[in-house]
Amino acid sequence: MAEKVILDEAAIRRALTRIAHEILERNKGVENCILVGIHTRGIFLAQRLAERIRRIEGESVPVGELDITLYRDDLTEKTEQPQVRGTVLPVEIHGKTVILVDDVLYTGRTVRAAMDALIDRGRPRQIQLAVLVDRGHRELPIRSDFVGKNVPTSKDEIVHVAVMEQDGKDQVVIHK
Repeated sequence: MAEKVILDEAAIRRALTRIAHEILERNKGVENCILVGIHTRGIFLAQRLAERIRRIEGESVPVGELDITLYRDDLTEKTEQPQVRGTVLPVEIHGKTVILVDDVLYTGRTVRAAMDALIDRGRPRQIQLAVLVDRGHRELPIRSDFVGKNVPTSKDEIVHVAVMEQDGKDQVVIHK
């Protein structure tokens, strides 16, 4: 299987810095905002965005972790026991702007599950979406508000995001 690196460590760093600036600009700061990373890699990206925002703005934004396992619509086997990792929201989300963070936006089903999981925990004023890679092929009417890189792909290609905290390196690769 051939692979092509589409974002290296420096490109990921630049993309996250740009997204942090865009979040600050769109929300006029981060007051009443919370970054919520979708397990697993979205959490690390959310933490990095929070750090960049703190360096740029001098203000901290809370970071939460969202486990969507029980909200997925692709767990068809009733005997399958999904691994539930837990959701951690450091502040109440009611009335806040929640910025969901994920590594790749593809069909939109993960984001739909994440919105269901969030709404079960409160009523945010607004939900925004930040993704490192948007590869198209939506099955649901979902779009990202903040994108690191749009990558046109075919359905038979696989986009893999590696993050230092999980994988020991930072890069985005397309497997053909």
